[in-house]
Amino acid sequence: MPRCARIKSENGIFHIMIKSISEVPFFKNNSDKDMYINFMKHYKKVYNFKVYAYCFMSNHAHFIIDANGADISKFMHGINFRFAINFNKKHNRNGHLFQNRFKSKVIHNNRYLIRASAYIHRNPIDIKKYKNFPEQYKYSSLPVYLGLKKDYFNLVDEDFIMQLINTNIKKARKRYINIVYNESKDLEKEIEFEDEKTHYNSERTILVRNFNPDDILHFISKKLSMPKIKLHIKNCKTSTKARALSVLLMRSLCDFNCKDICKILGNITQSRVSSLCSLGVDLIENEDNYKNIVSDFISTYSA
Repeated sequence: MPRCARIKSENGIFHIMIKSISEVPFFKNNSDKDMYINFMKHYKKVYNFKVYAYCFMSNHAHFIIDANGADISKFMHGINFRFAINFNKKHNRNGHLFQNRFKSKVIHNNRYLIRASAYIHRNPIDIKKYKNFPEQYKYSSLPVYLGLKKDYFNLVDEDFIMQLINTNIKKARKRYINIVYNESKDLEKEIEFEDEKTHYNSERTILVRNFNPDDILHFISKKLSMPKIKLHIKNCKTSTKARALSVLLMRSLCDFNCKDICKILGNITQSRVSSLCSLGVDLIENEDNYKNIVSDFISTYSA
């Protein structure tokens, strides 16, 4: 039987769940969770989506993700594919790891957004140690929501949901813990993953990914004081950083895949484009000169 087409919206917020096949818990230990989080952070840098809530259990994980103009299928496939390859290598196994494709549900209003996050944050109560203290579970964004710790993984934007509850952070936290402990108990039916032809609209700004690749090349060549022609030259060591940043911006802001970028740069393989994109992520994460380059480009070229 053919699978139903996934309902997607470029300005959508989604409740997403991943689950492993029944005989293999894909988070056998904390290092497996860390590995998945690192891949998620990598693709977050590439696609500029936002994570509003998360919780990792042993055989499944929940997220609330704001696509922010990106295609959820592209970045979730990338995260899951890379995790599965590395998990199998690490644990010396072969074969499928995920139980079908990831599940996604469009969040249709503020009430559902708040309640879905509370449902996600209740997941650790199934672990005996955390039954009465889900806020102590490390691999959940709940303690960040409650101000009990900083975001250790630098992954979640909790302010978006908390400000919907109350603009006073202390009142919002007090209200939210009550929702988690009390009001989210009967959410199971409401949270079931069924396709819903609905869209979530809010006043948040969505990143429109229709930038011109030629503008990106011009911006990077100017920013790094390099002739634009060098960005098209293969094996030019002095242009590696510039090419990496160009590739990252095209992946993120033009919604291009590796094949599309090969056509723009010319004389380059898809695998090289992929490795340049990874280098671009490393540059904006680790070098102060480049950490704001995506936002700088957007502010310069946004209509």
